[in-house]
Amino acid sequence: MSFSSVALRAVPGAFLLDSGIGKLSLDADSAAGLQSMAATGVPAVSTLSPETFGRALAVGEIGVGAALLTPFVGDRVAGVALGGFTAGMLSMYFRNDAMTRKDGVRPSQEGTMLAKDLWLAAISAALIGGERRRPRRRS
Repeated sequence: MSFSSVALRAVPGAFLLDSGIGKLSLDADSAAGLQSMAATGVPAVSTLSPETFGRALAVGEIGVGAALLTPFVGDRVAGVALGGFTAGMLSMYFRNDAMTRKDGVRPSQEGTMLAKDLWLAAISAALIGGERRRPRRRS
């Protein structure tokens, strides 16, 4: 694994892993609050019970974090996992008018928390589109 891969994967991987572990013990009210916000971007999550949603969110964050931190998971696979997770986060950002200013792009005060996920999208793109290693030819 190259230094650039480690740099792109370590921080978001550790952050998501820690965040997911912290969500394993969510109470029903906290899970319902997160679910309500998530439903603005992904309406289908409103069909789950808050407990199921909270558990699924925790397991998803742990899975993506672990994929990023595991060296034998390729950059593209880890990037696709991160990209999928980030797409859900950004859908909440862009589909909730309170998250952006009138232009629909720049974050409002409330949206700054989710706007940071644009960096995760950039990291995902870098992992997916990074250099491919070519096998060395034997002479």
